Amino acid sequence: MSNNPQHPPVILPGSTVGILGGGQLGRMIAIAGRRMGYRFVSLDPTEDAPAGQVSDRQIVASYSDLIAARQLAELSDVITYEFENVDAGVAALLEREAFVPQGSQLLRITQHRVREKRAIEACGAQVAPYLPVRSREDLKQAGETLGYPYVLKTSTGGYDGKGQWLCRSQSELDHIWQEAEHAVRHHLQDEDEPLVAEKYISFTKELSVIVARSLRGQIQSFPVAENIHREHILHLSILPARIPETKAAEAQRLAEKVATGLQMVGLLAVEMFLTEDDQLYINELAPRPHNSGHYTDDACTVSQFEQHLRAICNLPLANARLTTPVVMVNVLGEHVAPLLKALPNVGPDIKIHLYGKHEAKPKRKMGHLNVLAPLPEAIRALRHLEVWPHESLEVGNSD
Repeated sequence: MSNNPQHPPVILPGSTVGILGGGQLGRMIAIAGRRMGYRFVSLDPTEDAPAGQVSDRQIVASYSDLIAARQLAELSDVITYEFENVDAGVAALLEREAFVPQGSQLLRITQHRVREKRAIEACGAQVAPYLPVRSREDLKQAGETLGYPYVLKTSTGGYDGKGQWLCRSQSELDHIWQEAEHAVRHHLQDEDEPLVAEKYISFTKELSVIVARSLRGQIQSFPVAENIHREHILHLSILPARIPETKAAEAQRLAEKVATGLQMVGLLAVEMFLTEDDQLYINELAPRPHNSGHYTDDACTVSQFEQHLRAICNLPLANARLTTPVVMVNVLGEHVAPLLKALPNVGPDIKIHLYGKHEAKPKRKMGHLNVLAPLPEAIRALRHLEVWPHESLEVGNSD
């Protein structure tokens, strides 16, 4: 799916990696790459963006700025992106004028939920039953076909719970359609499937697997993370996941099957639900480093960021093994002040990662901590900090 030639080049240390996007994922890619000897240039509209702070140069421009994209292409030996919603015109220009191993086809798929579900099914993996939605009548049909409750989502955009509605009964549909129609009003004419209804899956665990696939076709999957969300935002990732080893191996095989089927290059985060009857449903894909893979920086034989660079630069992939139990916790805007106050008393097993963002807004991801300890000890260490409400750190086995 990428635009690679038959025998793609090896991008050696000393070369310049261009990053489209200047957020925390780009920042951590650059930090990992600097250790390997690469140079970096990032493009982001915000001055002194997190990735720009650790790059050799930041181009301050809109993501849709074709002149800036061409400048990024001229300065870079290889280009990667740190988020999915890349402007189509920019992606096409970069593919023509630069080396973009990840290509744009996987972006096109993962930018749209219906296309993504069809692609996952084509790889032989299972998703929750779904129906594309174009009208109020389709909402009623979804209830009759999928049953209540079901989840309505915008096909494009939407993250951390935005652009989603839980449809519990037919009586709610008029109100939900009014909100949903407003959310996608700019896409109703030019987008065939602006919304998608998904059967509500009653799950026991939310899991994710980060899988790397290199230009030379090597595959390596990271250990399975067990993820706990609060208010639709990832809160904790627990490693090892509290599932049988056979089920963890199945989740890794499933992620690798999708990565191979899509012929992707770089990293693919595969989010899954595990149900009470022991079924795995793929919920979402992200073709980049992922929040649920941040534990790899301190608790694996290779970080997701170094592995991503190895993949796109055509270097051999490293073995990705867990070296210690770990719990990753997100630091949101409301956590920054209490965390800074608590840092003088931080425990010896806690690794601190802050992203250099200038404004600590509520619910904004500002950093994360990796606690290198088994789950009970890790939770005790986090409670001791008094940063997160204790009830948010309840992680019962059925959570």
